[in-house]
Amino acid sequence: MDSFEPDDNGATNGNGAQEALPPPPPVIPPDVVPVCAEPEHRPEPVKKKVVRVPIARRGLGSKGQKITLLTNHFKVMVTNVEGHFFHYSVSLSYEDGRPVDGKGIGRRVIDRVQETYDTELAGKDFAYDGEKSLFTVGPLPRNKLEFTVVLEDIQSNRNNGNRSPDDRGSPNESDRKRMRRPYQSKTFKVEISFAAKIPMQAIANALRGQESENSQEALRVLDIILRQHAAKQGCLLVRQSFFHNDPRNFADVGGGVLGCRGFHSSFRTTQGGLSLNIDVSTTMIIQPGPVVDFLIANQNVRDPFSLDWSKAKRTLKNLRIKTSPANTEYKITGLSEKPCKEQTFTLKQRNGKDVDGDNTIEVTVYDYFVNHRGIELRYSADLPCINVGKPKRPTYFPLELCSLVSLQRYTKALSVLQRSSLVEKSRQKPNERMKTLSDALKSNNYDSEPMLRSCGISISTSFSQVEGRVLPAPRLKVGNGEDFFPRNGRWNFNNKKLAQPTKIQRWAVVNFSARCDTQGLVRDLIKCGEMKGILIDPPFDVFQENPQNRRAPPVVRVEKMFEDIQSKLPGAPQFLLCLLPERKNSDLYGPWKRKNLAELGVVTQCMAPTRVNDQYLTNVLLKINAKLGGLNSLLAVEHSPSIPVVSKAPTIILGMDVSHGSPGQSDMPSIAAVVSSRQWPLISKYRASVRTQSPKVEMIDSLFKQVAETEDDGIVRELLLDFYTSSGKRKPDQIIIFRDGVSESQFNQVLNIELDQIIEACKFLDEKWSPKFVVIVAQKNHHTKFFQQGSPDNVPPGTIIDNKICHPRNNDFYLCAHAGMIGTTRPTHYHVLLDEVGFSSDDLQELVHSLSYVYQRSTTAISLLPYAMRTWLPPKLDSS
Repeated sequence: MDSFEPDDNGATNGNGAQEALPPPPPVIPPDVVPVCAEPEHRPEPVKKKVVRVPIARRGLGSKGQKITLLTNHFKVMVTNVEGHFFHYSVSLSYEDGRPVDGKGIGRRVIDRVQETYDTELAGKDFAYDGEKSLFTVGPLPRNKLEFTVVLEDIQSNRNNGNRSPDDRGSPNESDRKRMRRPYQSKTFKVEISFAAKIPMQAIANALRGQESENSQEALRVLDIILRQHAAKQGCLLVRQSFFHNDPRNFADVGGGVLGCRGFHSSFRTTQGGLSLNIDVSTTMIIQPGPVVDFLIANQNVRDPFSLDWSKAKRTLKNLRIKTSPANTEYKITGLSEKPCKEQTFTLKQRNGKDVDGDNTIEVTVYDYFVNHRGIELRYSADLPCINVGKPKRPTYFPLELCSLVSLQRYTKALSVLQRSSLVEKSRQKPNERMKTLSDALKSNNYDSEPMLRSCGISISTSFSQVEGRVLPAPRLKVGNGEDFFPRNGRWNFNNKKLAQPTKIQRWAVVNFSARCDTQGLVRDLIKCGEMKGILIDPPFDVFQENPQNRRAPPVVRVEKMFEDIQSKLPGAPQFLLCLLPERKNSDLYGPWKRKNLAELGVVTQCMAPTRVNDQYLTNVLLKINAKLGGLNSLLAVEHSPSIPVVSKAPTIILGMDVSHGSPGQSDMPSIAAVVSSRQWPLISKYRASVRTQSPKVEMIDSLFKQVAETEDDGIVRELLLDFYTSSGKRKPDQIIIFRDGVSESQFNQVLNIELDQIIEACKFLDEKWSPKFVVIVAQKNHHTKFFQQGSPDNVPPGTIIDNKICHPRNNDFYLCAHAGMIGTTRPTHYHVLLDEVGFSSDDLQELVHSLSYVYQRSTTAISLLPYAMRTWLPPKLDSS
């Protein structure tokens, strides 16, 4: 300690009053150094935690052949930069004070407020988010405004108790009165209160790289204006995407589900100024039309009498229908317990009373609609009715009078067949997508939007032009040290051996009733393996499924097969080749993988032997070789080794991602996977570590997990120890982290939560160890696309863009590493959040590009590096 200071708290006397400190000694001998008394009692100064933020761009890359491209960003001009957005909170309630919670009603109420009180609102235009926020350009006359409005056309269940949907007796009389009767009206109270003032200048500041809460809010207002513009056209809104009710945009993917094509739109701050990013978007909707048609398609049955009604009840709940002949809209609350011809309700009689003097009678729903209303019912008599009432006050309609309203989202997970159908029907070639986007921009007519005009905003209708560069493909090494140059992002192993082939000794074939010549298949596989350098012994046995088990459930079939295998094999096999009868969507696949990988730890490869040739067998062998620890190919620069920066000091590369359960599976644990490179200076060999964590949590919570004073059970420790033992007992001096699956709003969490865990794991192993970190986020879930001007082809593999449409300040770039063979190439958007190593732009971009060529199961460059890492799992965890 350089100086002595009294304790900050001072001294106190017995009464708690502060006493004066004793005077210092008058003279300190020159050879005496003052010492702080009792340092163990002095509190340690609190270290202020440094909050990391994404680094700024250090420069642009220059390597590669230049290429001029177009992108789906449209230039936005802003003239009113001196104005302000005013943010108001909106509170909606019914006349009795109950809050309004129904979705969709808010926009209609606010529209009515604008129509009714235009003068009191000084003629201001609104940007309303449909819930609790409203924005104006310039202030409203007062900071708090209260209004009462009436909506006459609120459609609701206008019936009470177990009564008929219209409470009428004679069908003719009821139909006449229905035509005359107005819709039910409701009164709403609206409170609009000032919340904040947002300067439009914040947008200009963001374009200079000075992002703030105000700039994010200002851009949010612009996005809300676009959403409102779409809502007024009757679109379905899904976040920043909107979907028109146009059957030309629907594609049937099976199961009563349609793919609905629409558009995503969002304002982005870029190096080239403010831009509007517009892209084609697809969401899933329920097949509109007769309810019965949807149910038949959804359950894949021939007629309504074959339907599973308990399943139908779950599927239909909360869907909206229109009933005929009144064309009134309701929400489905359930189904009747009895068929239409047996389900009764109490009907009030208009003309006279029964023999007991009561003016009500019990009638069946079928009798009421057929005899009282004169409506013909062809098939509803023996089917349940649709219930649109409340649990204790049901309201029933025969099934055939109900039709599903259009644009209702389907949020459950798609089956494999539905997903493949969607991909096939929704893909567009680059020139088709450009035309679709140009047409959409013209038809949206944003220039007519009054709020945009108030902001002084005009949007160009031309695609922005950007300068890209095409990086050359890296040179690969295969067997016998042979060099190989990929062409157009692809290569093959014709007449070539694998770089590090394995030997397959203890293995067997399992045939789940696939029709094929198993002996011929085994012979061809061994022969093909020999050509690639893989020595394959004859299999121990070929296990054929017992024909009696073919109709059993998949789990039972797998268990029965394993009983047979374990009774005959002398020990655990090194590898099992599984032959499946179906090429796609086999229900045996999941149970077979789970049994092998999760329970027994046996390497397995599945195949459907329908079209077997040398190329097919080579692809199968690439997977088998990788799973058994072999290496198919590697980069020439790692063989040298001469990878810039990475080869100079021990470097570990981590790929991190979290997989979540499908929509609707809210209790399904999320799975965190981290993949790490091993055997430095190689970067083509990986292993993985996997943990489960709380559902829907994106931040990985088990990177560091201290379970005892000297014990860490986290993922990172496991991978660092593996790197140490496989890399000649070297600790990595550099740790490069690729993080997938996070949005821009989560960047700071990656830098300050996940990275802190990784640092803790390092310090736990060695307190004095301080490696340097590079943190890069990779995103595929964005809407930026690139096009070659005047060409129908996708951009070439290796195309990189780091200018004009990239962030004004942060270090990001787009890379199309792969050859887009189908549809329009989606680039990967890389964000460099931290770089303590000091990569040059060219070196880092080339490293990322090269890593796209090390995926061991593919003979093509892959589009997203962290995906390759995440799925490059060790044998016990492999998923394919």
